Amino acid sequence: MNIWLVMVIGGLITFGMRFSLIFLFGRFEIPETMRKALHYVPPAVLSAIIFPELLYKANQIDFSFGNIRLLAGIVAILVAWYTKNTLLTILAGMLALLLLQFL
Repeated sequence: MNIWLVMVIGGLITFGMRFSLIFLFGRFEIPETMRKALHYVPPAVLSAIIFPELLYKANQIDFSFGNIRLLAGIVAILVAWYTKNTLLTILAGMLALLLLQFL
């Protein structure tokens, strides 16, 4: 019972935080510089999550051909650049990582 209570309360808190921001942004005019700055938040956060996984191996930066995550990431970057399709990019990166693990 406690786990369900924690999940429901956590969900309500998360919903409340997100709803309040949506509600407030609908009521107030956001300065143009702030709007432009917020435009770059998702790519910055995604980069902060992905690049350490691609570049660090055993707590050291690894740019070698032995770093299969980096090679799969390069494949995914090329597919993203060529197709501009998110689903194909994810599938290509995952397939490249799977194939490189078996080679």
